[in-house]
Parts: sequence; structure tokens; C-alpha cells
Amino acid sequence: MITARIRVSPEDFEVEEQLGFEPDGQGEHLLLWIQKRGVNTAWLGTQLAAWAGVPASSVSWSGMKDRHAVTRQWFSIHLPRRIALEHGPALDGVTVLARSWHGRKLRRGSHRGNRFVITLREVQGDRDAAEAALVAVAERGVPNAFGEQRFGRDAGNLARARSWLAADRPRRLPHEQRGLLLSTARSHLFNLVLAERVRRDDWDRGVPGDCFQLDGSGSWFGPEADITDELHRRVGSGDIHPTGPLWGAGASPATAEAATIEAEALAEEAVLCEGLARFDLRQERRALRLRPMGFSREWLGDDVLRVRFQLPRGCFATAVLAAFCDTVDASQSADYQRSGP
Repeated sequence: MITARIRVSPEDFEVEEQLGFEPDGQGEHLLLWIQKRGVNTAWLGTQLAAWAGVPASSVSWSGMKDRHAVTRQWFSIHLPRRIALEHGPALDGVTVLARSWHGRKLRRGSHRGNRFVITLREVQGDRDAAEAALVAVAERGVPNAFGEQRFGRDAGNLARARSWLAADRPRRLPHEQRGLLLSTARSHLFNLVLAERVRRDDWDRGVPGDCFQLDGSGSWFGPEADITDELHRRVGSGDIHPTGPLWGAGASPATAEAATIEAEALAEEAVLCEGLARFDLRQERRALRLRPMGFSREWLGDDVLRVRFQLPRGCFATAVLAAFCDTVDASQSADYQRSGP
């Protein structure tokens, strides 16, 4: 395992949203393709609303993007009278690259995925071992963990979720905050099950009672009591992936050995499991394995490594980095030069 620093500058962490469809050129929603540097997505949404003279609720985007990065993503502004906004907002670190009309607003999670170009600096460690790990990332994939950003600074979101769900009657919260805490709790439970499967080294192969997700799809099937040669072949080819729980009401659909693994991994988390079960959430599944698309790497000297890959929405670049490198995030240091709000 090597060590390295990431986000030494925003240019070291590039993210490009893959929308998955083309704007139709019609309708009353103005879509803006924006590049931002060192700028928070939600803050930019409020600035676009002020610039367009519309309520903040008229501006939407598909996914939150890293602040300490150079990112390109789409925003939509609802303009019923199709007001011509010829110039982009005068904001540091923000450039409008393209615009188009569309018949619908962008909704959260409507994009297909994200493309990443990440530069790691001050790389130290065994380069040959790093090369072997990089090959394994491309061929085997990586554990599909939720990243630390899902849990907030110092895991503060998780602590708030525990406190909230522990109450006999959880207090009413604004919709956004409620969704954040529920998502945080589910993500933590999934990561616990994934960590146990990683410890057992069966996170990328099926065990009796597993449910499986179709690659590139949210659809899943199972449980499968017997792991047949055909299931082994499909898992090995990347056509399907074993899954872990996104907790909700009722029992996990996993059975047999897979169910035992989940129960033991979550034995100390009754507060979160029981708290989530009280809400209108289904038991859902998430793939335990993540296979980055188009993974490539290049060494820019002895201590600088650049990697490129594409991930489906909801997956984290930090999970890919963790498979071959222990990283130090320079953006969290006190002397980091922040360039925007």
C-alpha cells in the first residue's frame, strides 16, 4: 500500500458529471453546463437563483459535487417566460460552458454517473506493489463503500442520526434533514456488512443466501440458496454482483449464510435498525462490488500518480483510492488555500 496526498490544489481532483441524456432544446427549464472551482454546489444554486431573479426552489441540480475540486455539472433554472439570460453570473471560480432549454427540471439522482481525473502527490511506498494493486482495481474492482463525506465532518451526521432514531418518537425534521439522517444510518449499516465481507474476502463472490444486483442497474434478484456454476460465472464476468442491505422495514431478504453474516455484522446496531424500520423505507440492496469503468493510470515522475475512471451515481471515488492507497486530504489542513464559499 502506498501513501499520498490528494487535493493539494482543486485541479488535482476533477469531476465531470455524465448526465445520460441530451437536453431537448425546448421547454421552460434553462440548463446550464457549469464549471466550478472551489465552490459548494448548494451555495452556487442560491447564487444562480439570485442572478436569475427566481426563488431558490426554481434552481435544481442532479448531484452534489466536491467543493475542493474542479467540477463540471448541470444546473436547471425554471423560467416560465423563457427569459433570455445571455451572460453567466459574475462569480469567482464559476464559468458557464454551455446552455440549453429542456422540458423538465433536473432531479436529484437523475444523472448517470461521474468521470474522475485525480492526481496523487508525494506518493511514497513500494511502487511495484502499487502497480499490482492498480491492476487489481481494474480487474477485480473494489469494495463499494459509502465515502466519509456521507457521514459528515468527524462523523457528525451519524451521531445525529443515532440520537434522533433512538427517541421513542423521533421529532419532525425538515425534509432535507430527515432524508440526510436516514441515508446516513443506512449507509453506515451497509458499510458494516461490507467490512465483514471484506474481512472474509468474499465481497466479490456469492455465498449461499445472497441477493445479486445486475451490473449497471438497480434491479436485483434472489436470495439464491445455491451458488451454482452459472452464478459463479456471471459474478466472475461482472454481469452481476453480490449485495448488502440498505435497511428498511421488515426482514432482510438475504437467507442462509448471507443472512448470518448480516445479522452478526449488525448485532450492535439495533437502535439504527429498529429506528429505520419505523419509517416508510423498503428493504433495498446495494452492490458490494464496484468496478470502475475506463480505469487507467499514469506516473508523472517518481512521486506523482494520476488515475482516471468513471463511476455510476451514488458511488464514491474515495472507495477506489482506498483500494490501493492511504490518502491524506490536503483540503482538510489548516493552511489549505480555499478559493470559494
